[in-house]
Order: sequence, then structure tokens, then C-alpha cells
Amino acid sequence: MALLTFNFESQYLNNNHEISVILPDKPREVEPAAFYGSGKKYKVLWLLHGTFGDHSDWIRKSNIELYACEKDLIVVMPSGLNANYANWERFSIGYNMYDYFLKELMPLIYGWFPASDKREDNFIAGLSMGGTGTLVYALNHPERFAAAAVLSCCPFQMGFTNDANLDDRSRGMVENRGGLAAFQASYENTWGLVDKLAGSKDLPRFYFAIGKDDFLYESYKTFKAHAKEIGFDATFEEFDGYKHEWRFWDLTIQRALDFFGLDEKGAGNPF
Repeated sequence: MALLTFNFESQYLNNNHEISVILPDKPREVEPAAFYGSGKKYKVLWLLHGTFGDHSDWIRKSNIELYACEKDLIVVMPSGLNANYANWERFSIGYNMYDYFLKELMPLIYGWFPASDKREDNFIAGLSMGGTGTLVYALNHPERFAAAAVLSCCPFQMGFTNDANLDDRSRGMVENRGGLAAFQASYENTWGLVDKLAGSKDLPRFYFAIGKDDFLYESYKTFKAHAKEIGFDATFEEFDGYKHEWRFWDLTIQRALDFFGLDEKGAGNPF
């Protein structure tokens, strides 16, 4: 595999931004000239980190490079700060992560790398806050992704009559959107989007996984029951003995790749 650390000036984030990209090896039995002139387009996994992380998290703390090599897969890992993969117009000088991902990062990867832009070749996954980002992108733009994996996260119901019951982070999200009503009507309200889109044949396939010792497990069970009630079709898995931890995410990203149906064998050296 090739691992790139790529720094560029983002017009939507208004700063220099760093991403990591895993690229598949060329087939060893093919001459370089023939390979690089072949025009092959690879499937893409958009892989999102959690709170306090950055583009390097999945590389440093999981075996994603090995799994990508086995699947002949491009993996794109951006840095999202702690922005919940949303636009922060009110509390920043134009740090617009939602617009950046859709309008800048995705076109950049399709334009500069041998990455397929076909919906059936694109998948998105994330852990914790990255699971929130996965929900935001996959629910608002189902035409872009064939499937999505949400690890140690789920939609949360922001249906309070006022913000007195919100924690500091949730209150900041609500204030950034312009108030609770504005938040509930926005692209960040993934619980509301699930309610609205349940039963739609146009959605990506969804996979949810969580450890039973995770502090979000009760919220996950509430959402799972709600999803069944409203007919939101998804695959749910719970695992004994795991908390909010990298051992779990390394395990479940493998299960997510299988769920995606990524069965192509890579041509390079997986070791």
C-alpha cells in the first residue's frame, strides 16, 4: 500500500488542512506503464475519526491499512477537529466542515486520485463523533454512498422544549444552528432525518455496532427500538466486553467492510 499525508489550503475551512489517504498497490505481475495507463478506478472508504482525534487516528490505532490492502480499497481520512462534521458559522471564521467534505474533499479525491465516484463504489464509516458525521453525510446525501457504518454512536433525540437539559456540547451545537427549532430543522438532526426517511428505498444500507459496556449503549438501545418501530431498516450488532475503545473499533471496521460487500482481493503485499 501507499500511505499519503496530504496538506492543502481549504477554501471551506479557511486554513491548511491535513488528510491521510491509503492507496492500493499496483499488481506485481503488471508492468508499471500498463498499470498506470489502465484507467482503473478503485472503490473508496471515507473514514471519520472521533472527538479529540485527527486524520492519523485510524492509521495509528487500527489495522485499517492491512484491511484496505486486502480489499484493494482507497481509504480517505480527513481531520474534523471536534466540529461534529458540521459547519460552524457562528463560532468560527468560516470553519465549514460539512461543506468542505462534500464540495471540496470529495471532488479533490475523485479528481486527483484513481477513485471511483460511482455511488456503488463509495462507502462511509466513523467512530463516535465520526459516527455522527457518517449519519449526517449518509442521510443528507444518500445518492453518494452505497452503505454506511456507524460505530459506537447513533442518532440522538434533540426534542427538548428548551436547552436546560442539554450538555455543554449539545448546547453549543444548538446555538450554532440558531436555536433548538433551527437545529431540529437542520441537516444535523439525524434522529429527525431517520424519522423522515424511514422506509425510503434510496437510502444507503446502514450498519450499527456498539459494545455493551459503552457509555452510549442505553442511547443505542433506545434508537434501535425506535428504528424498529418506524421501519428504519438497518443491521445492528452489540458485543459483550467492549467499551468506547480502539480494540472494538478495529474489530468492527472489519465487520463493516464485510457488510459493505468488499470482497475484491488486493494485488499487493498485505504484510
